Amino acid sequence: MKEVKVGNVRFSEQHLGIIAGPCVIEDRDHSLIMASELKIISEKLDLPIIFKSSFDKANRTSIKSFRGPGIDKGMRILNDVKDETGLSILTDIHTADQADIVAEIVDVIQIPAFLSRQTDLLIAASKTGKTVNIKKGQFLAPWDVEHIINKVEEAGSTNILLTDRGTQFGYNNLVADMRAIPLMKKFGYPVIFDATHSAQLPGGSGGHSSGMREMIPTLARSAVAAGCCGVFMEVHDNVASAKSDAATQWPLTELESLLISIKNIQNVVREL
Repeated sequence: MKEVKVGNVRFSEQHLGIIAGPCVIEDRDHSLIMASELKIISEKLDLPIIFKSSFDKANRTSIKSFRGPGIDKGMRILNDVKDETGLSILTDIHTADQADIVAEIVDVIQIPAFLSRQTDLLIAASKTGKTVNIKKGQFLAPWDVEHIINKVEEAGSTNILLTDRGTQFGYNNLVADMRAIPLMKKFGYPVIFDATHSAQLPGGSGGHSSGMREMIPTLARSAVAAGCCGVFMEVHDNVASAKSDAATQWPLTELESLLISIKNIQNVVREL
């Protein structure tokens, strides 16, 4: 399987990469505080982290929900985070014209799950030369990602990450099928598990999604045991006041202990 390296973060059978940060950019100060705290944890545990945050949550349930600062201000904030912490940066795009703008700052361009089959979006992200993280749509089977991979490869990119974030399970529910990890790895690229979105109950609170935060450690540990090459987690220093996905962001104060357990499991898996 191909190893994908982003800065000092490696995604492979032997190296577990971490992608972490707030769901959405709330403001510059908060982003810098979060990134600085994540860097401290990363260095303490010798577990490299990519900082993630969205400049626009274009798929919020309600039109009244907070979406973020937008692309111009958002990119300035992410550039400041990169300059001040040295962390690699990931953010998502929603339209093809955003790809080149985002590529000037970030190291990884993410394709949202709801948009994972959008050919123009995939091609635009691929042509930037940046690593492309594709979130498998909740409506897709694990083997369906082959067609997505083909689109990205045809556009000239082989720096591909695949992320599983759960699968639609009836109304307002997701199931995390750990079989998806080895099934997706068969296509030759690292598979990441999104432990926080997989705990969501989409639209479960009417005007916004709810979730089962208490399930996040179980899901994350299970995915590492199943052989994932990275873990994606949305993290916040005050989950109760988070402006997006408050029900499933993981508390910053509890991140270190969870990452320790994940790293211990990875060490065992690596020896199998």
